[in-house]
Amino acid sequence: MTQTTTTSTSTNRRGGRLRFTLHYVEMILAMAAGMAVLGFLRSAAGLEVSHSRHPDLGYLLMAFDMSVGMAVWMRVRGHSWRHTLEMCAAMFAPAVPLFPLLWLGVIDGGTLMVLAHLAMLPLMLGVMLLHRSAHT
Repeated sequence: MTQTTTTSTSTNRRGGRLRFTLHYVEMILAMAAGMAVLGFLRSAAGLEVSHSRHPDLGYLLMAFDMSVGMAVWMRVRGHSWRHTLEMCAAMFAPAVPLFPLLWLGVIDGGTLMVLAHLAMLPLMLGVMLLHRSAHT
């Protein structure tokens, strides 16, 4: 391989990693925007849910809000519905193992939120890595 080809390949990889990382950050910002906008609208409509009293419902609403923000941004960026819905599923997936623990009293609502958020980000990353070419 020539020096020019090696340099070009290295530059392409670095650019791909940068685009991948920026896309990941965009997804997190879109999730935050979804939570802020839909949370504000829900509050303005008087439809607030007490996370301390109903942590499972609170989590589902938060996951929905994050998913809407992320889905809107992914569709604007030209992602397929399949990839968009897979990323949204990563928001809800932590509920599967954590809700039974919550209902059995093994964990409380605060722990649910912390563990779910800790699981969500690597799950999103995993979905992105499965479809790396779609996210670079």
